[in-house]
Order: sequence, then structure tokens, then C-alpha cells
Amino acid sequence: MKICLVVIGKTDANYFSEAIREYQNRLVHYIPFEMQVIPDIKNVKNLSENQQKEKEGELILKSLQAGDYLVLLDEKGKEFTSMQFASYLEKKMNTVSRRLVFVIGGPYGFSEAVYQAASEKVSLSKMTFSHQMIRLIFVEQIYRAMTILNNEPYHHE
Repeated sequence: MKICLVVIGKTDANYFSEAIREYQNRLVHYIPFEMQVIPDIKNVKNLSENQQKEKEGELILKSLQAGDYLVLLDEKGKEFTSMQFASYLEKKMNTVSRRLVFVIGGPYGFSEAVYQAASEKVSLSKMTFSHQMIRLIFVEQIYRAMTILNNEPYHHE
């Protein structure tokens, strides 16, 4: 199984990019991981929120491959502790045959078509974070889960 994180737009802040790269480099020792960046939608000033969600949704759905298991990072999703998330990933590693794809949507969330295509929704917090921050937090949590599953000292209870 491979984990893929799909995001809308590039990470602008260098300090986030560097930190994300650090955790990506750490992750490759445990599991195949990739971050797929969908370019920002052009001329968003001329689009309604719904039109923007629809356009982003089309690009998200195009990025999927046959057999992908789609999980949306969504404020209404299931919340986990880090230990629970590690168990969740372990179960997925045993049941998902191809790619476990997590998606961070655009500023207005997901289109209805993306919600329909998703198997699950996961929330990282009841709080709202910038899309740049969520990328870093989520990649770190995947790394943390891998260290938990391998009984390594990164995570402390």
C-alpha cells in the first residue's frame, strides 16, 4: 500500500515546505508516501464558492486511480488520538490494496461529487488551521503513527 496526500495549491511558506520535506524523508523508511499538488484554480475572483469547489472537485477526482481508497480531511470527520490514528493506519495497511489517498480540499471544502466518491472523512481537530499548516500537521501525524506501530520512542504517552 502507498499513502498519497492530495492538496490544492503549492505550499507558499518555505518553512512549511522544509518541515513537510523533512517528514516526507522520514516516512520513506516506513511506507511509500507521496504528496500530489493540484495547481490552484485560475481566476477564482470570477467564480462563486460553489464554482470553485466544483472545479477543484473535478481536478481531485481526475487525480484518483482505479482502486484508490479516498479519505477526506474534513472538519466533520472522525477524530482520533495519535494512538488511534496509528491503529487506523495499521488496519488500512492490511485492507487497502493500492493507494490510501487523503485529500486536503480548497478554502471552501469539497464538492458534492468528491464527498460522494469518498469512503471516509477524518478530522484533525475541531479547530480550523490554514491549509499550509494542515499539510505539515498531517504528514507529521502519519510519521508519528509509523513510529508508534514500530515501537519507536518518538511518541510519548
